[in-house]
Formats: sequence, C-alpha cells, structure tokens
Amino acid sequence: MKTELKRYTVREVTEGFLYSELEAKGLYGLKGDLVVQPEYQRNYIYGDGKKDVAVIESVLKGYPLGLIYFVDTGDTTGPRLEVLDGQQRITSLGRFVTGKFAIVWNMREQTFSSLPKELQETILDAELLVYECSGTEAEIKEWFQTINISGVPLTKQELRNAVYSGPFVTAAKAEFSNSANALQNKWSAYVKGEPKRQEVLEVALDWVASSKGQDIDGYMAAHRTDTDIAELKTYFTSVIDWVTSVFTPPADKTMRGQEWGDLYEEHHHKPYNAATVSKRVTELLHDPAVGNSRGIYEFILGGEEDTKLLNVRLFDDKTKRAAYKRQTEEAEQEGVSNCPMCAIGHESRSARIYKLSEMEADHVSAWSEGGSSELANCQMLCKPHNAAKGNR
Repeated sequence: MKTELKRYTVREVTEGFLYSELEAKGLYGLKGDLVVQPEYQRNYIYGDGKKDVAVIESVLKGYPLGLIYFVDTGDTTGPRLEVLDGQQRITSLGRFVTGKFAIVWNMREQTFSSLPKELQETILDAELLVYECSGTEAEIKEWFQTINISGVPLTKQELRNAVYSGPFVTAAKAEFSNSANALQNKWSAYVKGEPKRQEVLEVALDWVASSKGQDIDGYMAAHRTDTDIAELKTYFTSVIDWVTSVFTPPADKTMRGQEWGDLYEEHHHKPYNAATVSKRVTELLHDPAVGNSRGIYEFILGGEEDTKLLNVRLFDDKTKRAAYKRQTEEAEQEGVSNCPMCAIGHESRSARIYKLSEMEADHVSAWSEGGSSELANCQMLCKPHNAAKGNR
C-alpha cells in the first residue's frame, strides 16, 4: 500500500460536512469529495459529551490531533477519498462547526457560532496531518485493523463489518445498529449490548449463524453480497417473540444477555403455559436458596430437572454444625455411623464416625420437591453418599 503525507485544514476537511443524527454518522467532507464514514467504519461513538469536547479543546489549545489516514478509492464519478482512521476526530470537528454541540470555554457555554471570530479561525485554520493511502481492498482493510489497535479498540463485530463490508452489512447495520430504532428498547430487555458498537448486530448474527451450524464470519461471508437481511431479521424476531410468549413481560433484569438463540433451538417446539411459567419465575427469583437467578430460565425450559443451573444454596455453617453434632451424638449412643446412609448399610464404614470436613449437607426432602433449607430438613452425609444421592 502506498502512502503520501499531506496537510489539510479543518476548514477544508469539514467543508460540505453532513451529519445524520438518525444513524450517528458523519457522512461527507472536502466539499463532498471525502466519505467520512465508509461502510466498514463503526458508527460515531464520541458523542458522550466528553471525548468530542476534548477534541475541540485540543484544537483551541494548539495541541496536535495525531495522524489521520485517508484512502484514495480511485473513483472518478463519486467521492475520491474515504477516511481510514480519524473518523471520530473529524466527525467531532464537523459536528462542532455545524452547531451540533457546545463546549464550555472561558466559563461560558459556547457553540461554534458564539465563539469570538479569532477562535473560530483558530479552529478552521488548524492543520491536520493526513496520510493518503492507495492499495487493494484487502490491503486497505488489513491496514484499517492494524491502525485501530490503539485508542478506543474496535469490537470484534466492528472488525467483521470492515472485512465483510457490502450491501448485507449496510442493511444489517441500518436495522440493528441504529439506536433510534424503536425496537431497540424492546430488544434491550433480552439482548445485552450497545447498538452503536455493533453488539446487538453481533447477537443477531450469532443466533442465526448458530442455527445453521456456522460461526458469524462464515455466515457474513456467505451473505456478503445479499441486498436484504430477511433471514437475519426473521430469525431474530422469531427468537424474541418466542421468549416474550413464554416469559411474559415485564422482563426481569436477569433475562438480559441470556443465550436465547441456543435456548430457542432446543426448546421452542415444546408447549409452555405462560401463566404457570410466570408464577414459577417469580417464586424462584424470590427463593433465598437460589444462588444463580440467571439459571432460572433454562431450568424452567428444561423441565426443572437440572438444579445445578440454580446453584442452590444448601445450608449455612451454623446449621451444618448443629446437624453434625446431633447426628454424631445419636450415632455414638447407638454404635453406628454418623452418616445415616452408612449406618443402614452392611459395609465396613457402617459404624464409622466421620469428621465434619468429611461430610456434606443434604436436604432430607429434596429442594426441587419443596424441601426447605432449615435444620429440620438437614442431614449430613459422607461425601461419597452425598454425591451418589445427587438430587438436592
């Protein structure tokens, strides 16, 4: 890949700047000859009230903004250049000079137009050091990944979007990476992630790819030139609709970020009574014996058989010691083992008195069958017998 160092002013780079509030994209600069956010670039993430302000303050103080990279596309009919690195900084500059946000300067909140004329000129005349690069698509995207290892790191999905850019990525980002999409609020109850950082899109792709025995990269490669995302949207919607039909809203916070795609594949063909499920979820969420409330949903979907999913809390140390003391005293009087299961056997350990450290607490009546975690329902078993009993 070839590079040539050039100098541009902020005035030149932001001339003709256009910003889409809906998509959080800075689209054009250099009078339309520069694409500020090519398809492989992530959405604008500096709009947090801090980083974008820091960019403007740096320029006003005369600090350099670091190297910026443009790519010469060789296009003779449209924009000739694309931003390879520096999109966030350029977008901050463009948004400020077009009045999209204000900064506090000299103890006053100032937009670009309210700054003194000399400060406006300071910003517009500030020089940006830009390397203009040219090369093959593969070279450009490899370089894009290399130079983005510093600053705010690219997410895995942002890198995938760069590698597999095309009409499919364009349509997928419009649906799943747009924070203004009204459906994002519904999705956020079940999907963990920031739309602008491509995390919702990553989940959607993972679900549909996994259903076909693929990984995300394989799926994106296969669909790169698709002009629509019908399959992706349909599958994602099917999973969300299934979840909301089985576990009726409002959703508990523990539902966010579950492996819903895998659970859908395994259980969506089974019938569930939503009212019964809702009641059971509430019971388990308020059960003090449940140590892992995030496992409730898979536990219920699986017929409440795998109690390990709930990390059921057994008995506290005080209860264990009391049960051990009671059993040991009774066993010594009767000349049998203090493990009830050993005591009823005809084995060499049937009269053995175990140390507390050699025993584990067990529900006499299993927790899964309604047994409580109180002393009256606690028995101490030797570790081999407790492991053999299994069901808590």
